[in-house]
Amino acid sequence: MEIPATLHERLERIADADDPRVAVYRNQKDQWLRARAEGGTGLTGGLFMAEGELVVRVLVRSRFEPVSALVAENRVESLADALAALPGGVPVYVGSRAVVEAIVGFDLHRGVLACGCVGTPVDAESVMRGAAALVVAEELSNHDNLGSIFRSAAALVGPERAGVLLGPRCCDPLYRKCLRVSMGCALQVPFARLEPWPDGLGVVQAAGFTLIALTPGEDAVPIDEVAARAASVPGFRPALLVGAEGPGLSEAAMAAANLRVRIPISSGVDSLNAAVAAGIALHRLAGFAGR
Repeated sequence: MEIPATLHERLERIADADDPRVAVYRNQKDQWLRARAEGGTGLTGGLFMAEGELVVRVLVRSRFEPVSALVAENRVESLADALAALPGGVPVYVGSRAVVEAIVGFDLHRGVLACGCVGTPVDAESVMRGAAALVVAEELSNHDNLGSIFRSAAALVGPERAGVLLGPRCCDPLYRKCLRVSMGCALQVPFARLEPWPDGLGVVQAAGFTLIALTPGEDAVPIDEVAARAASVPGFRPALLVGAEGPGLSEAAMAAANLRVRIPISSGVDSLNAAVAAGIALHRLAGFAGR
């Protein structure tokens, strides 16, 4: 792919890993990135890092504002269309593969990174207003699980029709590992904190969602039965409650649900992984969402 002249003009050469222009990429921890912008804590303000070509391409198309990009010189041509689509004034730093690796300290990014701004968070009401189906996570602190949930929600419901609501103690969807696992879907599927918890679950129900607690409990309704019923319910909008590995959902969250639903599994197996359970439930129930 030919590099447009306009992109050539905005490329800034980096020959030294200590160049102050790329300080934000220099082996920084996510907590530091959050605090880099004034008031940056949690999902409010601060910066985040997109690693790898796919996630960077999604960032360019997303609602989040790119701050800069750092690209190995051998990747510029293949990424030229995405880099050219960056808003004017966003610098594109280019260096040798060795210099980029020296700056960042590891090579998971394959020579393609971008820094984004968290910006003003979306509120829970806005997420619910546009969603046909939700995943509501309670105390989900594993970035792999949360990233997988975003990817499943985007794939099985659609980025514009899905939403994710997070309990106060859930991990950050914009943490770099979560973004990688989600394949950038955490930049596409709207998300918000749901507070207060668990009282906010009542707001989800009031918005027209059926709150479904996913649990391996024997007293729960098998998911196939719920799917059969959902097919005949006009405007069915599921909100799938998912708990952390090990403890599962709290009693307060379970009590707030309209239904307790289980995915039948083999005897002798304790439970499914949280992300796997959410993916199965989205596949079985979200096909009816919003019809």
